[in-house]
Formats: sequence, structure tokens, C-alpha cells
Amino acid sequence: MILLQASQIARHFSGEVLFEQIQMEIQEKSRIALVGRNGAGKSTLLKIIAGIEEPDVGGIAKSRGIRIGYLAQNTGLTTSKTIYKEMLDAFSEVLQIEKRMHELEAQISDPAIHEHAQIYERTLTEYDRLQQEYQEKNGYGYEAEIRSVLAGFRFDESYYQQEISTLSGGQKTRLALAKLLLEKPDLLILDEPTNHLDIDTLAWLENYLQNYPGALLIVSHDRYFLDKVVSEVYELSRHVMHYYKGNYTKYLVLKEERVAQDWKAYEKQQAEIAKLEEFVQKNIVRATTTKRAQSRRKRLEKMTRIDRPKGDEKSANFLFHIGKASGNQVLYLQNGAIGYATEILCEPIELDIRKQEAIALVGPNGIGKSTLLKSIMEEIPFIHGEIRLGANVSIGYYDQEQAILHSKKTVLQELWDEHSTVPEKDIRSVLGSFLFSGEDVEKSVPMLSGGEKARLALAKLAMKQENFLILDEPTNHLDIDSKEVLEDALIDYEGTLFFVSHDRYFINRIATKVVELSEQGSKLYLGDYDYYVEKKLEEKELIELANQEQVLEVKKDSAGKMTFQESKEKQKQVRTLQRKVAELEQQLADVELKIVHIQEEMNQPGMFEDHQALQQLNATLTVQKVRQEELLEEWEQQSVRLEEVDK
Repeated sequence: MILLQASQIARHFSGEVLFEQIQMEIQEKSRIALVGRNGAGKSTLLKIIAGIEEPDVGGIAKSRGIRIGYLAQNTGLTTSKTIYKEMLDAFSEVLQIEKRMHELEAQISDPAIHEHAQIYERTLTEYDRLQQEYQEKNGYGYEAEIRSVLAGFRFDESYYQQEISTLSGGQKTRLALAKLLLEKPDLLILDEPTNHLDIDTLAWLENYLQNYPGALLIVSHDRYFLDKVVSEVYELSRHVMHYYKGNYTKYLVLKEERVAQDWKAYEKQQAEIAKLEEFVQKNIVRATTTKRAQSRRKRLEKMTRIDRPKGDEKSANFLFHIGKASGNQVLYLQNGAIGYATEILCEPIELDIRKQEAIALVGPNGIGKSTLLKSIMEEIPFIHGEIRLGANVSIGYYDQEQAILHSKKTVLQELWDEHSTVPEKDIRSVLGSFLFSGEDVEKSVPMLSGGEKARLALAKLAMKQENFLILDEPTNHLDIDSKEVLEDALIDYEGTLFFVSHDRYFINRIATKVVELSEQGSKLYLGDYDYYVEKKLEEKELIELANQEQVLEVKKDSAGKMTFQESKEKQKQVRTLQRKVAELEQQLADVELKIVHIQEEMNQPGMFEDHQALQQLNATLTVQKVRQEELLEEWEQQSVRLEEVDK
């Protein structure tokens, strides 16, 4: 079933076309990625589809009753409620049903209602309907679902009663996404949902979205994430849209094939046009061939000309050179501890970074990855540990907060002031390779977008020609094309790299080793991200196996060492539970006998003519069946407890 169709959508800004003739179709189980350069209009298009903004041209057709959920970039919850209370609001309809069911249960248990058969029957009918609806809406499992989603976003029970207003911006954004997932809209529209998520949370979200019951429309620069989640790609480029079937990797292949086919068709038509024009030019004035020439000229006039295929949009051209080579050992850290005076974030940390290695630093949010980089840069002192740099090591540092940029300078001044002896044309040439050209170089830093600030900070880093680059989230704010250019530049870089990143695709392409920070300290993995994941899975399986063996040993030891008092207490529990199970079995037998008698009475000759008596019997039968279900549930619980205690 089609949930939504966008037809001939266009948006203009100050007379300029942002995009036009946009066509999109979203089915009820669609998994769609919207990709394109920064500034192409992806976020604007999402707002139009979500109904937040109106298009200048075209329209959106939606199926009746469709529920759309939309998460904008860096949007967080703004409320004074506690985390758990806010998540409960996602199940407000379920809670209303639950409240009404309790009211009906109180009415059904009131003996006075049995004197009014019609009212009693209506009450039971409503209760049955609500019970079915309650079950369909996961009424018996919504609290477990809330706990599961909150745990996925790293909010354990210690956070449940914390007011959302006291949280950080990143935590509020994660909670906004968590609430949307719990609400389960028919169409979930996410604009950069992977911001503020660490690698473990990203992996959890990927698995969750793969099983999401509705449709997904996602803008993301995380290529690994897109490969795992989406099965369709719409590319917004040069004001128009192209559609590709498949995940992100498949899209790259299909796009290359489409561009090649476009060129082939264009060149074939150009050859045909040239041939026709040459014939017309040579034969139009000759009496014997003029009619043939006129016929070919008409063919030319009626021909639908294929536009010359436009090449890819201009890309950045990052290059990182080194002024001089370092020694073989670049950085050594032994028994390091990072944090603050009142709190140690991580220890012990061991690092031994060698020349031309590319080492990724990973770990959960809050463990101290950025703090470690700042400690190496001497911005935050180590709590303890021995650290030393190798011979001729010069450090270039990229700060994800871009604190190195000056708020009162222009783009040109940012570079030229630090390299005043370099000719202006050379500075402009460097800026041009980072996509700053013409009037762009006169922009002030505060006027730049996040992506432009990131490219300017990388340009400043490239100018310094250091042989050891320490990078804190260098791909943040970069579009996919710029990320790929940066990756190519760092692969060609002849120096040493130590970097923090949540971009798993980036880590896979760059890293030769991975260092993980955890509560136990640092651990080295001798491979890329995929190797790291594989080894972590092996470690988890080994731990689970060891735990199982330990449990078996403990049970074995406990069985042999159980004291007389413990044995006596256990036997007492077993006897109590056995009596309880026996009582429940007797009650079940009594209820089943009553049900049989009622059914036999209802089937007596002439009963179908006595509607009032039949209704009373039916109402009594319903009550007995409800009682039977309650007894069965309690019997199952007590039987399971008996099995556990009696092991």
C-alpha cells in the first residue's frame, strides 16, 4: 500500500531553484535513504514531506489516517517531565484503555450488576473488545518495551526519574528519537539520527530499525548505517532527483552505470545529429536531393535533444603533507589515567604508537576519548601515567568543537594570518581545494555552516604539514562526498594518525589498529573496525561460555555443601508450592466442571426460546472462563517457581 506520494515538488529561495520536479513514492514498508551534498535541500524536502513546510510547486498525497513522525537534526525533548513519564506518554492510548478496563473489572465484580442482565452483558462485551485491543497495542508488554528502548539508548533505571530538563543536548536528542520509536508512526522521517550516538548504540539502532513495522525515510551521512538499514536510495543533486533500488553501496554502482549510459546515449545522439546536419548542409541546395535534405532537417527539428550529462558536482581536494619525518616511535603512554580531580574516567591506558600507523580510538560516550586526546595535547593533565613523544614528532590537532577558528576573522584571514609569508594566490588556491572560492573566502567564520567550518579547520591543519595528526571526530558535519575525499587524503598521508570517530565506514578505510577504552582501561585490536567487531563477538561468546561453566560449578558445589538448615528450608518451600499447585489444580477442576454444566444447560431443548435465561447463562459462562484463564496463569507461575526451587 502506498502511504505517501510527492508529485512535481519544487522549492525556490530568492528566485533561485533549490530543487524542482521532485517525485517520490513511499510504500508501507519502505526503507528509503535521501542522499546528496550539504546544501542540496535534503532537510527542506523532509520538512515538506512531513507537512511542516509547504512546497512552492507540486503537492503531497497521503493515505487516510497516516501517522507521520519527524525528527529534525539536533532536536531534543524540552519538558520538565521525568524520562520514564515522558516515554509513558508514547502509550497514552494504551493507558486510557487500561484505565477503562480496570473500571469495567470493578463493575463486573460487583454482585449488584448481575441483577441487570443487559447491562452486565454490555459490560462484558465492552471488556472483551478492550482486552483484545489492549493486547494488539502491546498493553501487556509496553513497560518492557520502554525499558528495552531506553537501554538501547544507554539510559538504565538510574535515569528513569531524572528530569529531562537536566540532561545534555545529546541526551535530549537521543530521548526524542527513543520516544518516536515507541510511538511507532506509520512513516518515520529521520534527519541525521546517528548524531550523538556511540558505536554500540548505532549497532543497536540498526538492528531495531531493520524490524521497524512502518516505513522509514532517512537522511544520514553514515554510510555503514545506510548499508544496514535502507533498500532504496533517492539522490538529490543539481536540483533534481534520481532513484536507485538497493542500499548505499548498490546505489554507488548503479549511479556509475547510469552516468555511463547517459554519456553513451548523449554521444550516440550527437553523432547522429552531426551526420544529419552534414547531409542537410551538403544537399539542401541540390535539386535532386533537396527533398531528402528537407526530410532530414524536419527530423532534426522534431528530435528531443538529450542534454549533455553533467559531471559530478565539484569536490574538495584535501591533501596532507609532512614537513619532516618523525622517528619510529611516535607516542608512548604507560599506566595512564584520565579524568578530573574528583573523577577518573578511564585507567589504565597503554599506548605505543609507531610511525605511519593509523589508530582508531573507540568506546562508549562519556568514557573519555576526547579527554584522552586533550590530555595528549596538554590541555587537560593526566591524573597519572608516563607519556613521551618520539624524535622529531610534530602534532597537528583537529578539535571537533573547532575551537581553533576565530569568530571575528574571515575565511581568508584564518589561513593567511598564520602563514603571512605565503602569497595570497597560494592561500586562495589551498582554500579552493577545500571548496572555498570567489566570495566564499570573504565570509566571516560565524556565518559558515557546520560543514564549512569543518573544511576550514581541515584546511588550517593541512597548511601546518605536521607528521602526527590527532583527530577528534573529523567527519562530523561533512557530507558523504567530502568524507570520501578526506579518507583518500588520509590514506595517502605519509605521517601517523590517531583519531576518534563514530563513523565505522571511515574507521574501516583508515585504521590499521583499534584501541578501545572501557571501564577496565584500554585494549588494542590489530585490525580495522570489522576485525574489532569480530574479536569483540568472540570475546563475548567466550565470557558467556565461562559464565555457564562457572554457574554449573557453583551449583555442583552448592549441592555438595548445602547445610541441614538450608536443605530443611528448601524442602519447606517445595511443600508450600506443591500445596499451592494442588489447590489451584482443584480450583481449575471445579471451574471446568461449572463450565461443562453451564454449557449443558444452555443446550437443553427449549432454552433457545428463553432469551433472558440464555443471556444470564452466557454471562455466567463468560465470568467462569475469565476465572479459568486467571487460574491457569497463576498455576503456570507457581509451577515454574516449583521447578526452579526443586532443582
